[in-house]
Amino acid sequence: MPRKKSIALLSVGHACVDVYQGAVAALLPFFVAERDYTYAEASGIVLAASLLSSLAQPLFGALTDRRAIPWLLPMSTVLGGLGVALSGVSGSYPLTLLFMAVSGVGIAAYHPESARVARMAGRGSHRSMGWFSLGGNVGFAMAPLLVTVVITVGGLRLSPLLILPALVGSALTLPVLRTMEKPPAADSGEEPGVGRDDRPSFVRLSLAVICRSIAFVGLSTFVAFQVREATHGGTAAGTAALLVLYLGGAVGTVVGSSLAHRWDRVTVVSTSYLIAVAAVAGVVFVPGPAIYLFVALTSIGLYIPFSLQVTLAQDYLPTHVGTASGITLGLMVSVGGLTSPVIGIIADATSLRTALTPLILMPALSWLLFRTLPEPAVSKALLQDHGEIAVWETGSQ
Repeated sequence: MPRKKSIALLSVGHACVDVYQGAVAALLPFFVAERDYTYAEASGIVLAASLLSSLAQPLFGALTDRRAIPWLLPMSTVLGGLGVALSGVSGSYPLTLLFMAVSGVGIAAYHPESARVARMAGRGSHRSMGWFSLGGNVGFAMAPLLVTVVITVGGLRLSPLLILPALVGSALTLPVLRTMEKPPAADSGEEPGVGRDDRPSFVRLSLAVICRSIAFVGLSTFVAFQVREATHGGTAAGTAALLVLYLGGAVGTVVGSSLAHRWDRVTVVSTSYLIAVAAVAGVVFVPGPAIYLFVALTSIGLYIPFSLQVTLAQDYLPTHVGTASGITLGLMVSVGGLTSPVIGIIADATSLRTALTPLILMPALSWLLFRTLPEPAVSKALLQDHGEIAVWETGSQ
């Protein structure tokens, strides 16, 4: 199968998984409206989806480092969709938390193996990883529309219909997996020699990823409520804010992978985090319709690093690609959910603006951690990428 076709199928499959990460935040206003949940209870749903996912993600990464487990892709896609689909069928808060936790485990199982497969299928190309990551961003962006269409029509009782993207995504991965089971041709451009791990740099990158995750997940959880307060709008205003947030992520991912071919990845990522500091401040403090502009800038600033951090992590840990992928590609989304209940409790006790203000510091901390990171050395392997010669970068010379 041609590389472009493999990456396209994996990208669409990624969208069908990450739609469920976006669906958690998109469902919160409906849970609040139908079940009268407080901010703290609503953020508890995000915690349920994130807690097991955050713990399981590195474990699945370590597992895929030991052996390839391609069947995880279709299985975890269905599991991720099943949890979200069942979340609205019962009015029980504990059952809702359980179903969201099941979805989180499915998503945790998907990301390390899918990133490994995407790296192999794309032969190490930044652009290929960028397109794969873009699929996840598109899934996020589609979540508010999908949830709004389904739930507005018949309420939370129609949530089982949300399983459909998971079934599609699971089916799309199968042709790629069948192709990759075949022995590679001698001139297939296999992965170059593996270098040594740079663990200190990987740890600093991971801390930056955690700060980025806290900012993004905190905003994605509460931006619908914040925009409704700033614009005095209704549910539609909040849904529009989520759509802008997730579409901005898609733009940021494409821009980031393109900029990495002009400047080194560390420079691109650290600069984008500086932009995000001002943008997050705008989301917290700017009133009126202008807040949508800052929502978009925040998303772009936080998503330019998205695919670049994955390839950097893989290059810092070239002997543990699964672990590196699991921590950066999955943990960058899920770990932020661990702090969402704290934000919800503060918002209930004071105000939502007060609770969101500390998020301004998160991209600033990411910038401080990133600004002196080394760019992984360039290997001798040159790979063809969209008609250009792309350089495969590894962890050591």
